[in-house]
Amino acid sequence: MIITKTPYRLSFFGGGTDYRPWFEEKGGVIIASGIARYCYITVRKLPPFFEHKTRAVYSKIESVNQNSEIVHPSIKHCLEYLDMDDGLEIHHDGDLPARSGIGSSSSFTVGLLNALHALKYEMRSSRQLADEAIHVEQNLIKEDVGIQDQIMAAHGGLQVIRMGPGDQYSVSPLIVSPDYMRALEDHILLGFSGISRFSTHYAKAQIDNINNGSSEDSLAAIQSLAEEALSLFSQQANFEDIGRLLDQSWNMKRQLTQNMSNDVIDNVYSTAKKLGAFGGKLLGAGGGGFFMFLAPPHRHEAIKKALKNINVWVPFKFDNAGSQIIVHNVQED
Repeated sequence: MIITKTPYRLSFFGGGTDYRPWFEEKGGVIIASGIARYCYITVRKLPPFFEHKTRAVYSKIESVNQNSEIVHPSIKHCLEYLDMDDGLEIHHDGDLPARSGIGSSSSFTVGLLNALHALKYEMRSSRQLADEAIHVEQNLIKEDVGIQDQIMAAHGGLQVIRMGPGDQYSVSPLIVSPDYMRALEDHILLGFSGISRFSTHYAKAQIDNINNGSSEDSLAAIQSLAEEALSLFSQQANFEDIGRLLDQSWNMKRQLTQNMSNDVIDNVYSTAKKLGAFGGKLLGAGGGGFFMFLAPPHRHEAIKKALKNINVWVPFKFDNAGSQIIVHNVQED
C-alpha cells in the first residue's frame, strides 16, 4: 500500500500569467504557497479475487474490468501515461472541497503520479512530478489549465515561479524570516464561499481572451504588481502595503473574464475591506471557491461575523514539503 500526502495551493500574485499563450510570449511570474491542508491518495495492488480488476473511490466509485474503462480523467490518463496495467485500488480523501480554487485537481494528479511511481519502486523529484502532471493535464486530458497548480502541489513552500518567454520555468523559494512567515500566516483569512465550480470553464474564457488580446492590459498590470509584491516581500514590508497590491491585483483579475466575479462575490469582498482587510482575492479561475483576505489579526473575528455567506473558515498554515509519500508498504506477489 502507498499513501501520498499532497498540499493544495494559495496563489498570492500573478495568477493568469501561468497560461501558456501568455507566458510563452510575454513571460510570467507567480508568488504562491502550499497550504497545510492535503489531498491523500491511497494506492494498492488489487488481488484477482474480485469481479472487477480495478476500483477507484473518489466522489464516485468505479469498478472496471480494464483500466482503460475508467471515467475519472486523471486516474485514467495517469495509468495510461505510466503504462500501469495492474489491477489497483485507488482511494482519494481531501481536507478541502474540490472545485474551490485551491488547485485540488492538480494536487490529485501530482499525488497519484507520486503514488504510482512509488508502487513501481521509482522516485521522482518535485520538478519531475510537476512536469509529468503538467503533461498529463495539458496534453493527455487536454484541460485548459495553467502550470502553477502542478508546480506548487509538487514543491510546497512559499515560492516564486518564473515562466518564459518560451516554454521553460524556474522555481525558487521566497526567502523571509521565520517571524515574518508566522506573521503572514496570522494575517491570512481563508474562507469557503460555498460555491463549487469547474475551473476549466473559467480558465478557457481566460485563455480565449489572451488569444484575442482583450486581457493584455489587465494581465500586464497583474504581472507588474507581482514584481512589485516580490520586491516588498524581499524587504519584509508591512502587510498593509502588500494588501494594497493584493487589492489592486484583484481589481485587475476581475477584468480578465466577464464571469470572474458577481454581485455576491463583490459584496463579500467590499464588506471585508470595510471591516479592516487590507486586500484579498478570490482564489483560482473565478466564479466561486475560496476567498483569501490579508487582514490584521484583531479584525478577523469582526470580518468573520459580518460575512454570513462564508460559513467555513480554514485556519491557514504554510506547507513546506510538497507532495510526500507517507506510507510505502509494497508486498511482493
